Amino acid sequence: MFRRIEPATHGALDFAELERLGIQPDDVLDFSVNSNPFGASPKVWDAIRQTPLERYPDRESIALRRALSQRLDIPLEQIIIGNGTAELIQLAAFAFLQNGDHALIVEPTFGEYERSVRLMKANVHRWRAVSKNGFIPSAEKIHKRLSQRNMQVVFICNPNNPTGQVVPHEVLGEWADLFPETLFIVDEAYVAFVDGMKSAISLKRKNILILRSMTKDYAIAGLRLGYAVGDEAAMNAMKKFRPAWNVNALAQAAGLASLQSEKYISETLEKLRSEKETLVSGLKELGYKPVPSQTNYFLLPVGNGADFRQKLLAHGILVRDCTSFGLPTYVRIATRTAKENAKLLETLRQIS
Repeated sequence: MFRRIEPATHGALDFAELERLGIQPDDVLDFSVNSNPFGASPKVWDAIRQTPLERYPDRESIALRRALSQRLDIPLEQIIIGNGTAELIQLAAFAFLQNGDHALIVEPTFGEYERSVRLMKANVHRWRAVSKNGFIPSAEKIHKRLSQRNMQVVFICNPNNPTGQVVPHEVLGEWADLFPETLFIVDEAYVAFVDGMKSAISLKRKNILILRSMTKDYAIAGLRLGYAVGDEAAMNAMKKFRPAWNVNALAQAAGLASLQSEKYISETLEKLRSEKETLVSGLKELGYKPVPSQTNYFLLPVGNGADFRQKLLAHGILVRDCTSFGLPTYVRIATRTAKENAKLLETLRQIS
């Protein structure tokens, strides 16, 4: 009677778990989420305080879309706003997949891609990067996989979560040209964390759909906000499955204010890159071997990820157990502030 679709596993605080353990959420340092740890811009807080709560939000998020249109130099009609990229992934699956279709997922990666494919009763295909190559995607092997079967959709997280690796900009363009009947859904939730990385938006291919988060770099995860960029026909297809008022007024106001805070964001992200180098050096001094990544987060081999997570959580520190990514011997750590990183390193000294 009921369809059995397993939920995807995520990082971040599990409030029910903390309650069972008798831990207050405010007492936990969260290294499990790949967000800007310096917090939202002061302009965001000002915008939130000025937002009327008695009024329904704009169903089309026109002001935010217009600001993004000007920022990205693309038509307004090629942008839709979502309640985080997780909602946009589902909308894309609803719009572009149906029973019996085939979707390729480049792994290890975010679990919502597979869940959304399964919701549509489409067939899941995988290409998986491996540890011996530093989890760097092989353009040649993925191309070969694409040549073996007609895929309706390909999901690529770029930069990838949890590995922090990147598929080169020009490679995405080549794939789009070689496989024009395939829709490449490129999730760029973490693109801002890679200094100088080009967005696939600039490729301007009709069969590339780009998903962008505004919660990670702008530090507004509690509001849930993201957007999709693509061909106007693709945007219209996704809109048909979108709930009314899917983006609340506070999120829209925060998004607009964030776009006006570029100096603050660029300064904090630059600081974050520096802190990552210090944290990685500290981990190496303790005998750990962080896997190189191009982002603020990285994989750390620890033997048993679940046990390692629980040991740190008992000390008020949360890291991401990577078992759900098919990597049970790893955790994922996202860089935080200097003081917080120092606490992590000191705790690891104590429990090692």
